[in-house]
Amino acid sequence: MNTKTSLSALLTALCVFASGSAFAHPKAPPVPLKPVGHVIPRPSSQGVSPRLGIGFEKLDRDVFDPEKAYDKLGAIGVKWVRLQSGWQRTEKVRGQYDFAWLDSVVDNLIRRGMTPWLCLCYGNEIYSPEAKKYFGAVGVPPIKTKEERDAWAAYVTATVRHFKGRVPLYEIWNEPNSKWCWKSGVSPAEYGGFAIATAEAVRAADSAAQIAGFAITNLTDLPYVSAALDTGLARHLDSVTYHYYMTGERGYAHYFEAFKALVHSYNPAIKIIQGESGAQSRPDGKGALRHLAWTPEKQAKILLRHLVSDLSLGVEFASYFSTLDMIEALNGKVGDKASYLDYGYFGVLGADFDADGRSTGEYTPKPAYHALQNLCAALADDVSVEPVPIRIAPGKEETAFGQDLDPSGASLQFLGLKKANGARGFIYWNATDVLTTNFESTTSMIFAKLPTPVRLVNLMTGVVHEIPAENLVKFPRSDAHTLKNIPVTDYPLLLTFGDFIPFSPVR
Repeated sequence: MNTKTSLSALLTALCVFASGSAFAHPKAPPVPLKPVGHVIPRPSSQGVSPRLGIGFEKLDRDVFDPEKAYDKLGAIGVKWVRLQSGWQRTEKVRGQYDFAWLDSVVDNLIRRGMTPWLCLCYGNEIYSPEAKKYFGAVGVPPIKTKEERDAWAAYVTATVRHFKGRVPLYEIWNEPNSKWCWKSGVSPAEYGGFAIATAEAVRAADSAAQIAGFAITNLTDLPYVSAALDTGLARHLDSVTYHYYMTGERGYAHYFEAFKALVHSYNPAIKIIQGESGAQSRPDGKGALRHLAWTPEKQAKILLRHLVSDLSLGVEFASYFSTLDMIEALNGKVGDKASYLDYGYFGVLGADFDADGRSTGEYTPKPAYHALQNLCAALADDVSVEPVPIRIAPGKEETAFGQDLDPSGASLQFLGLKKANGARGFIYWNATDVLTTNFESTTSMIFAKLPTPVRLVNLMTGVVHEIPAENLVKFPRSDAHTLKNIPVTDYPLLLTFGDFIPFSPVR
């Protein structure tokens, strides 16, 4: 017996099995899907995806050059762009507000069809001595003295008046339940009082403005949320925002429903916004989800999975963090550059860094950029979330081991979509751990009362495939069909029925 050869064969077999690929019966090989085109990206200037957004944060600390990012950002197709207002960058002399830097950002976004929303933050060293210690005055709330509180109210009033008609939504502070963003010591009662005063200033300056609270770091801190809302804050809010970084969907729906139920017990009219989620493209990044085996491809998979999961939960909109790679800069100390040279690789655009930690280079699109662009094209402004008459029905005769992927034993996730023209979409994936596994398999589906043609869109690559006739079997005396042995991956694929998504044909 050749031990070396046998071991090699065994390892090969194990690798194939571990990949999750289904084994096709030799008499019935899978029919390859023919590429027929490529998704046509739709920039925001031509119509946005109304429930998708992205972060353009940290310009309050001037950590990247927005001029190099505007066109690439506008080409993605998102509607909402989250900014941070930067009190310290705006008011360097008491009572004098220089909004020129933020005007440029807001106007450039609007000009390209996007809608900026503004997180009101952080502190200001000319009023708060503690803020002098921290890079960008991050996490120093102006709450200790009447002078601080009055100065903050004046700044908020000036900001909202200045951007009236341009910024429709204001978020009160960032991650106040964290020690890095509430450095005086986390206190839900303090935040509640601070947020109420801020909301009153916003309403007085622009009665049409929407107000969001919390930007909470996770969905599990129910004691903090409850204590903050006990201050009476709920009646001042139109929405609440949460941040949720994940490597998989396990537990997400449960945490979300508990959070929503708590918020709605105080005010059922409050909308829920996912304000930050993301994944890194390198394993050596700082910040959330650090020290894990990230690659650009894994980042793109999680981007798609998270945003589609958000929409399935019914959020008002969902925001990806962030547009480009940049320093985290949440715990930086003034005079200690090394303390804020903590590079994060969450961007859909890749960047280099100069000696001061500022993002440089060409701001190159990553796979996550194209994945988000494809998702935005699929979720255009005339698309709504709606169940589709389709059922996962694994076939038994086409596979060597009895049947293909079964939803009862797998973590299959789905989202149904409807377009104004009657076309339908069905997004699905298998929620395996992308950090340890590359998953590819097949399954079958039964559908009825859906338009044709049927196509499959790879949301990672944008490639559109036609479904071969061999894979589409009509039931007798019914318009129901079986869709046989179609791919399942560990990232969302989109089945389309009818004219759902524009694509350029293969030439």
